[in-house]
Amino acid sequence: MPFAFQFDALSILFVFLILLGVVPNLFYSRGYLPHIGRKAHYRVHYWSFVLSMLGVVTAANGLTFLLFWELMSLTSWQLILTEPEEEGTIPAARFYFFMTHFGFVFLLLFFLIATNGDLEMGFDGMRTVVAGFAYPSLLFFLLILGFLSKAGAVPLHVWLPYAHPAAPSPVSALMSGVMLKVAIYGMFRFFLQVLHPWPLEWGILVLVIGALSSLVGVLYALSEHDIKALLANHSIENIGIILIGFGMGMIFDTLGLGILSSFAFIAALFHTFNHMSFKSLLFMGAGSVLHETHTKNIEAYGGLMKAMPITAWTFLLASVSISALPPTNGFLSEWMIFQSLLSSNTITDMSLKLAIPFAIFALALTGGLAIACFVKAYGITFLGLHRSANAKHAREVNSLMRLGMLAMAGVVLSLMLFAPAYIRLFDRALVVLGSVPAYDAIFPEGIWHMHSVAINGGVVSPLILLISLLGVTGLLVWAYRALGVKERMHRTWACGYRTGARTQYSATGFAGPIRRFFNWLYRPEEHWHEGHADAEEKALTPSHYAVHVKPLFERSLYDGTARLANWVSYWVYRLAHFEQTRYAAMIFNLMLLVLFSYRIFAHQFSWATFALESVVMIISIKVLIIGERR
Repeated sequence: MPFAFQFDALSILFVFLILLGVVPNLFYSRGYLPHIGRKAHYRVHYWSFVLSMLGVVTAANGLTFLLFWELMSLTSWQLILTEPEEEGTIPAARFYFFMTHFGFVFLLLFFLIATNGDLEMGFDGMRTVVAGFAYPSLLFFLLILGFLSKAGAVPLHVWLPYAHPAAPSPVSALMSGVMLKVAIYGMFRFFLQVLHPWPLEWGILVLVIGALSSLVGVLYALSEHDIKALLANHSIENIGIILIGFGMGMIFDTLGLGILSSFAFIAALFHTFNHMSFKSLLFMGAGSVLHETHTKNIEAYGGLMKAMPITAWTFLLASVSISALPPTNGFLSEWMIFQSLLSSNTITDMSLKLAIPFAIFALALTGGLAIACFVKAYGITFLGLHRSANAKHAREVNSLMRLGMLAMAGVVLSLMLFAPAYIRLFDRALVVLGSVPAYDAIFPEGIWHMHSVAINGGVVSPLILLISLLGVTGLLVWAYRALGVKERMHRTWACGYRTGARTQYSATGFAGPIRRFFNWLYRPEEHWHEGHADAEEKALTPSHYAVHVKPLFERSLYDGTARLANWVSYWVYRLAHFEQTRYAAMIFNLMLLVLFSYRIFAHQFSWATFALESVVMIISIKVLIIGERR
């Protein structure tokens, strides 16, 4: 049967995640639609995109999975191109197209090897083939490159800050909130069902990638003033947090600590759902602000809370949650991931004694910087005075867009209020894949207390904490009204100067101290134009200061790779046109390399034969290509 589907617990769980992300987005998208020029193009690719994601998480063989994966990539690419006349849209779409198919090539190679060329084979059959494959680490790297290029983990993350700002806001919410999680589904499906068991080094590598992604994402989010690019960088950060939990689950599984492994995997799934909810809501809020102010530059916002109260309050809820402040759902999943890391104190492996403290440091620093970033994003956008005429005349968005934001806010609140029910779902999905049940160990005393499953682990009571906070807040409000506290209005003190839009904090100024501390990483390009007095015109020329930060990985890895490719292509061009003898020798040596490589992969490896073939290759290159030095 060429196309096959399955509906086991893991598939149903991710179908549920997709529906939670899509249903509120439908209302928001319908309200946003009048502001889109190519409506038919948008509708066709929007629904195809949703169906493709559902197809990926319910696929039961390699052919079905690859078909819907490619459909998901193509439809999201076309959605980015919905408004091609906008500046930067076409380059962003081109970059996204390249990166998503870069990952697809590795997934295709994985399936061809894991199925022996029979793409109609089911996932259980792949496990049998993989068990007899001589190079399982090759399959691991193929999966990592394939899925993490879609998820946006370091160093395959550079397309996110370009693609998300270029796409319409409902699409940005779907891509960041839902599509990235489809790649996480692929990791759970194929690591637990096909590649299991795995060596310790795999888990350590996933853990380190996650730690680096969380740090890099939040650091570059702090330097961004494009609100959608800022949120895209936070997607990199949160994918890193999910990978930290996933990596710890792999490590504990290898060490035979089944209950700790299940706890870490549940934490990763919990944060996957949490990120879907609050990041979708944040992109909806950003889209509403963009819709009213016609700019993505945070510096042009300010004072929008009174004009856009629904957008402001829902954005605040999502900001508090993504900052992992208690008792939100973001706090609960990050608390579980922290407990997973801290539960490793009895492990004696030296590599883990280096990797896990680094992950703890990265996660702690990420949490602090995320709070600073969303204080900047929320404060500069919604508080203070208007910084532009567009912000001054902004109004709340239409009822359908508001309904979409309120519905997604309900999803965020449900993940906080009904966390035990969600954790039970995650536990059942993992048990089907062979994990140890962990729900009873997490809630041994009922839903009021959440326990770490380690021997000396921590305990948190999210519902009690929430009720306490609401109670204290209600008591303060009652006391304020009962005591008849008088309000006094007075102009803000500004050291003798009159306050105004130009004297309040800017996004650049707020992030300045952190940017200067990390100057070695940012290497910013600063542009300063000093104003002066014009005596003839009797006017002052305003000063202007701007900072541009180009990400390190893009500047070094990607630009460097492009320069290397240009150099190699020029060298090959010269060989082909002016040194035909060496060109033919190169082809001969490439054929030797392919034949030798085939023998290594198709037959048993032998160091003696490998050494002999290497010597033959070196001599052939020296004699036929390099030749004598003149």
